Amino acid sequence: MQDTPVTIIGGGLAGCEAAWQLLRRGRRVRLCEMKPDRFSPAHKSPHLAELVCSNSLRSASLENAVGLLKEEMRRMDSLLMAAADATAVPAGKALAVDRNAFSLFIEEQLAAEPGLELISGEVTEIPAEGIAIIASGPLTSDALARAIAVLTGSEYLYFYDAISPIIEGESIDPGRVFAASRYGHGEADYLNCPMDRETYEAFWTELTKAEEVPLHTFEEIKCFEGCLPIEVIGRRGIDTLVYGPMKPVGLIDPRTGDQPHAVVQLRREDRAGILYNIVGFQTKMTWPEQRRLFRMIPGLEKVEFARYGSIHRNTFLNAPALLTNTLQLRSDPRLFFAGQISGVEGYVESTAMGLLAGLNVDSFLTGREMIPPPPETAFGALIGHITNTEAKTFQPMNVTFGLFPPLPGRIRKKERGAHYARRSLEALASWQQRIAARHAPIQSINVPNS
Repeated sequence: MQDTPVTIIGGGLAGCEAAWQLLRRGRRVRLCEMKPDRFSPAHKSPHLAELVCSNSLRSASLENAVGLLKEEMRRMDSLLMAAADATAVPAGKALAVDRNAFSLFIEEQLAAEPGLELISGEVTEIPAEGIAIIASGPLTSDALARAIAVLTGSEYLYFYDAISPIIEGESIDPGRVFAASRYGHGEADYLNCPMDRETYEAFWTELTKAEEVPLHTFEEIKCFEGCLPIEVIGRRGIDTLVYGPMKPVGLIDPRTGDQPHAVVQLRREDRAGILYNIVGFQTKMTWPEQRRLFRMIPGLEKVEFARYGSIHRNTFLNAPALLTNTLQLRSDPRLFFAGQISGVEGYVESTAMGLLAGLNVDSFLTGREMIPPPPETAFGALIGHITNTEAKTFQPMNVTFGLFPPLPGRIRKKERGAHYARRSLEALASWQQRIAARHAPIQSINVPNS
């Protein structure tokens, strides 16, 4: 056990992953988490690594950028990927998890490491000395956000992120929905609520007039484009939902033999199908409006809500102006940032930044060179985005092949994902060899059968 403790602020996905990477290399870690003493407006569970917006980690395919990132993380002995694989629930071509089992898996693995000290309570100040990883997340408390703003000497940025409702499976009318995955891929993992044109247009009309939760008058709404509220998408035009979260393409209603005009998909939140997520229906409507509007959906006329959709603040650094490609604060290299606050978007991307922060801190403590991941990898593509983008226009992003260096030559569109994946994993293997001598050997995670 090495003597110098590392303070990690935030017990979310990034903080837990950073802690794991350090603990497995013999480091001592103080993991500070304000729950259960205090909860943010969006958090409900007292456990570490709580999944708030959705239980989906998105595509499982290597030919998709986020699927590739997950594979890179597995090859780097990611704790959270081990947890996801062990607690997965059916979700077609996506990787979705039982969120409670996911958190408990992570807590049990971390608790088994002798170097961990878990400290409950809100952190309101940046540690004045020692090495620290700030992984306080998009819902950083006001007090800590003020401290970070003072430290960085720059204006703090923010946007608003909406989360989808979760409904009780027993309250869904099985006679009005059908089970299927789009294009028949995988098992019939989704419940589908079909709409004809008349039903859809009536729903759209009411949706565009829905009452929303009011914001403070001094706050400007800056929604992340990839997670827009359903009512915001609807107001862009009568057909935007049909080409977006309610697209019927690839789904045939077995009762009619036809493709519906629009479809609302429901995804299991747990293995038993007790709870379902209304896919793509993140919202900032009031609770009464959610009950009224979503009960217009065929099959959900008597639906009961386990959690209403809501809107919450996402806080993040202007990373290109403030961070190095090792996730260190330029003005104070003993401080590292990880997770969504570092300027990425999404569960998987946030966890990846925690993994890299843990690796970098381990090298920093031993005085060894911190080697950023190659730009050809998904890790490197994200680091490139948050450190090489124009600071004046910077916005968080999910991982996408558009962030990677272009492929050489002309490659058919449908084959590009495979080429990106092959190149990435080769670059990752070379990078792992370079950093192997700079880190103590670690034992791979023993994942029990799910």
